[in-house]
Amino acid sequence: MSLNAERYLNHPTFGMLYLVSPASNGRDVYATLYAQKIFFLVTLQPRGATFEVIPYMDARHYAEMHLSKCRREKYSDIDVWQKLFNQTFI
Repeated sequence: MSLNAERYLNHPTFGMLYLVSPASNGRDVYATLYAQKIFFLVTLQPRGATFEVIPYMDARHYAEMHLSKCRREKYSDIDVWQKLFNQTFI
């Protein structure tokens, strides 16, 4: 997955979420933008989105897996993903 622009979603309770990392099976990891860091596994569907709360370490694991894939496949936007990972988890 290439990151051409920042991606945001609006959660009905927690407000703005930002994309942290692609996950698997058409799902992505998002985090709350303004509140405490709460992470969601999000599945986008034609009629909306489903939000599943996941633990911090699961979100970090998905992000680490995506960074590894970026390195292996030499994604051109690896620096963007690395910066996003650092801002979110370090």
